[in-house]
Amino acid sequence: MHNMDNNDLLVKVEGLSKKFCKDLKTSLWYGIIDLIGGLKSNNKVRLLRTKEFWALKDINFELRRGECLGLIGHNGAGKSTLLKILNGLINPDAGTITIKGRVGALIELGAGFNPILSGRENIYNNGAILGFTRKEIDSKLNEIIAFAELEEFIDMPVQNYSSGMKVRLGFAVAAQMEPDVLIIDEVLAVGDIGFRVKCFNRISELLNKCAVIFVSHSMPQVARISTHVMHIKKGVVNYFGIDIAYGLSIYNQDFTIEDTTIIGEDIKINSFLLSDNEGREKTTFSASERMCLKLNLVNNSDYKNYFISVVIMDANLNGVASINSLSQNLKFDKTSYSTEVKFENVFTPGRYAINIYFVENINSHEYKFGKTLSNYRNLCHFESTGGVLVGTVPVQLNSEWIKTI
Repeated sequence: MHNMDNNDLLVKVEGLSKKFCKDLKTSLWYGIIDLIGGLKSNNKVRLLRTKEFWALKDINFELRRGECLGLIGHNGAGKSTLLKILNGLINPDAGTITIKGRVGALIELGAGFNPILSGRENIYNNGAILGFTRKEIDSKLNEIIAFAELEEFIDMPVQNYSSGMKVRLGFAVAAQMEPDVLIIDEVLAVGDIGFRVKCFNRISELLNKCAVIFVSHSMPQVARISTHVMHIKKGVVNYFGIDIAYGLSIYNQDFTIEDTTIIGEDIKINSFLLSDNEGREKTTFSASERMCLKLNLVNNSDYKNYFISVVIMDANLNGVASINSLSQNLKFDKTSYSTEVKFENVFTPGRYAINIYFVENINSHEYKFGKTLSNYRNLCHFESTGGVLVGTVPVQLNSEWIKTI
């Protein structure tokens, strides 16, 4: 029975470094030299040789029971390398790792499964690897099968499972066995939305009993369950701490805004201007500041009844707010005209893109709309600097607070 003290230090990583070589031939040659020289045993960080690079450099952190570390960074930043070292799949070149208790890892899709064995047999295999007795696995078996929703397929060879079925089985084994440390890579992105919700609920339950290390490219998912965040950039820790919003904002800053793409030419935007309330062109707005978007348009089509929809997208390319001309019942029937719309900056700090849609209006009273005549993706972008960012919530509404005795 493990100690349920929430101050239980379960993971301690000190000075962890790992280097790789950019081609196999050189890598094998260096391996032979290292073996002959006995350099593997002294655990000293050596200088890089030709074609070598640091996949991880001097990583330090601690994780206690009840804490969840969200690990974020671009592809190639070193996240998966760190997970593989923590799980004992590869050895570091320098540094030490201390992990207390059992580790449940869900790193690569079905990596721990034997494809020719059935789902049931793989549950026993995985449980044994985690250090559980057959009796302990017996007591958990029905819960695992039920959680994975695989009752009718559990005696089928795993090689015939779909990717979603493998994820369900892998997560069910790792999570139902109640390890001390649970390591989850991006595999949760494969499951359907219903199963993902179930997984996050399970992780929340497990957090009372274990420490979780979670890798994801979905910032809302990271914000939802993490107590700590670590942003890795080119193998080096760029930020580690409990300010989740700050860590996620660093991640989002690294992305370049996509180019404007235009789909459909029935309505053409000749020019546009994003400005403040007084008409001064700008792209950075503070909290609650008025924004004005002016559009100069040409209608090349025979459509006379359509409306304009403005959609604000966040850095994760999710639509977070919309405004449309239907609210004012404006008729756009000329061939060439200008229009402007004013709205308040209700967005939390970050970078946002503006998409414009011109949509045929069949009957606005019944909300019947037809063809999208033109769509300008990422017409322009703006930066919001005011307000308070909590997690990844993009909109901050104005509100009135009253304190009563």
